[in-house]
Amino acid sequence: MARDKTRENIVIRGEPVRHRVIDAAERLLRSGKADFSMRDLAAEAGVSFATPFNHFGSKGAIMHALSERRTDTMAMRFAEARLPTDAASRVLLAVDTAVAVMLEEPGVNRAVMSWIGTTGGSAGQAWARSTALWTLALGAGEGIPENCRTYALDCLPRQLALGFRGALSFWSAGELPDEAFGPDARAVASTLLLGFTERSISLV
Repeated sequence: MARDKTRENIVIRGEPVRHRVIDAAERLLRSGKADFSMRDLAAEAGVSFATPFNHFGSKGAIMHALSERRTDTMAMRFAEARLPTDAASRVLLAVDTAVAVMLEEPGVNRAVMSWIGTTGGSAGQAWARSTALWTLALGAGEGIPENCRTYALDCLPRQLALGFRGALSFWSAGELPDEAFGPDARAVASTLLLGFTERSISLV
């Protein structure tokens, strides 16, 4: 067993094992193997059969990790963008950024979202990470009237997370086509923002 662990460490050559396993799961999904087994995953990652279990515990947890990776990518790209000065415009930019990330690999992302939407027993951090993205977009709430700004900054991140997840769920299920995903997600966010902003918000 010690020899196997040593061999595995040599193969990985310093690359974090968790990242290696997640990368392998993405490759399997890209090849159309959404029903991959943990044995398939270990082989693709070049690690021992026990390694995915040791680091994640289940396939459900791996799918949650893939979902969280996408949310992290959304936040990173948003933070790197040229940001508008008002909160409403930043939220809509965050929507556009999030939609663009999901549409880059629609087959893979639909598989991930569909899988975590039906599996049980593997809680992830999607709720916290998604809420953090909308908190980042809202910033200090510029453009939101002072008399309701505190309330808006408290409740809007959760409501925006719920709204985007709703659009994402219908898109993942194939009921919302790619071309409607962005406009409909923007419309949901705009509707939530209308009660708090001093100006009208474009729905397109």
